[in-house]
Amino acid sequence: MQDSRAAAPIAYFEEMQSAEVVNSRMGADIPPRLHQVMTSIVNHLHAAIKEIEPTHEEWLAAIQFLTSTGQMCNDWRQEYILLSDILGVSMLVDAINHRRPSGATPNTILGPFYVADAPHYEHGRSICLDGKGEPLVVKGQVLGVDGQPIPGAQIEVWQTNDDGFYDVQQQGIQPESNLRGIFTADDGGGYWFKSVKPRHYPIPDDGPVGKLLRAMGRHPNRASHLHFIVSAPGYETVITHIFAPDCQYLPDDTVFGVKKELIADFDKVEDLKQAQALGLSTPFWRVNWNFCLAPAKAAA
Repeated sequence: MQDSRAAAPIAYFEEMQSAEVVNSRMGADIPPRLHQVMTSIVNHLHAAIKEIEPTHEEWLAAIQFLTSTGQMCNDWRQEYILLSDILGVSMLVDAINHRRPSGATPNTILGPFYVADAPHYEHGRSICLDGKGEPLVVKGQVLGVDGQPIPGAQIEVWQTNDDGFYDVQQQGIQPESNLRGIFTADDGGGYWFKSVKPRHYPIPDDGPVGKLLRAMGRHPNRASHLHFIVSAPGYETVITHIFAPDCQYLPDDTVFGVKKELIADFDKVEDLKQAQALGLSTPFWRVNWNFCLAPAKAAA
C-alpha cells in the first residue's frame, strides 16, 4: 500500500473525499503511530458524519455535550472515563491490552474512583471504617497460572459503602480511606480481610453522561462488586472485580464490566462459633477467591 504521507496535499475541500483532504494535510515527518491513529480517527469520524448527516443545531449540541463533559471533571471525578465506560470503550481497550492465557484471572475496568496510596493492613483487618453493611470475610490465594503460590503479592481492594458511595464521593461524611486497603500475600500466597457485602450503586448520573444514559433509555447502575488490583514482580498486574451472584444488574451492568469468570460464590454463614472466632456477629458472608497471575510479557 502506498504511504499516504508521500502524496501531495489535496488543496480544496470536497464532500466526497473529505477525509482524504484532511488526512493529506498531515506532515511527512510526524510519528508513524500518530499518523496511523489520526488517519483512522478522521476516516471513521467523517464516515459517521456522512451516515448521520447532522444538522448544524445537532452538531453544536454534540460540541456542547463534550464541553459540558470536560467541565464536569475534577480531581476525583472523571466524566470522560464515565463516558468511555458507558459506551463500552473502556472494556474494549482493556480486553485488547490484556489477552491472557487460559486460567489467568481476567481484567475488568479500573473505574473512576481508584485512589493511590491506600493504607496497608495486616491480614484479617477490616477495611470498613463506617460500620455500615453486612459483614463479609474474603479469603484466598494469589497463584501463578502454573498453580504455584506467589508469596509477597500485593492485593489492593476498594469498594463503595453500604449507601452506594465511594469515600471520595462523600468527603467529610465517610472516614478517609473507608473501604480501601492493601494486603501482602503470605508465604503460601494467602490473604484474607474483612469488609462488607458489596451492593449495587449508580454511577454519578447528575452530569452529561447521566443525561445521555437517560436519553438512550438506559439505567446508570453497576452490579455489586469489589475492586482489586493484584500485582507481583515478574507477573502481569491484574485490575479486576469480584461480583456478588445475587445482584439484579449482573446481566446489564451499565459499564459492561461483568465477566462470568468474576462472579463469586457468596456464602451466608450463621454459625455463631465461626462468627465469634472472626470477631463478627451472625450472620456474615464468606467468599473464597483465588487470583491467578500470568507471567509478565517480555519487553518489546
